Amino acid sequence: MRFETLLNINGQTMRVEVEAYDLLSTVLRDKLGLTGTKRGCDHGGCGACTVIMDGKAVYSCMTPVRYAVGKSITTIEGLAKNGRLDSIQEAFVKHTAFQCGYCTPGIIMASKALLDKNPNPTEQEMMEALSGNLCRCTGYAKIFEAIADVARHTNSSH
Repeated sequence: MRFETLLNINGQTMRVEVEAYDLLSTVLRDKLGLTGTKRGCDHGGCGACTVIMDGKAVYSCMTPVRYAVGKSITTIEGLAKNGRLDSIQEAFVKHTAFQCGYCTPGIIMASKALLDKNPNPTEQEMMEALSGNLCRCTGYAKIFEAIADVARHTNSSH
């Protein structure tokens, strides 16, 4: 059963035709062309599809699109503002916190949700926030350095 709905994605209201059981990841990638959200395992085991919904990191591959209606969704494409990368994106570049890059959008989104909720996380809190995001390349040390760098700069500017 198809129906048309409105989604609030990256601060814009988007009209999209969906199937009753479409997943948010499918709608984002295949119907709206927001391919920064990656498909990994398609069952919530890798975190490559992580987006922020109403301030919380969620797996878009496990979220029926009907649950996203009326919520504010941010994808990796929505982080940069006025041509400038978000501070967590800049920190990932500065610290080379990625290798192949496939998992990077999901890890950045989970990191962003963490920092928005807790601007000064401990290493344990970082580990917990990223526990659902699998990276086979980096070993996470540089990822944690990037998050800590953003936290230091955020806390020193207040």
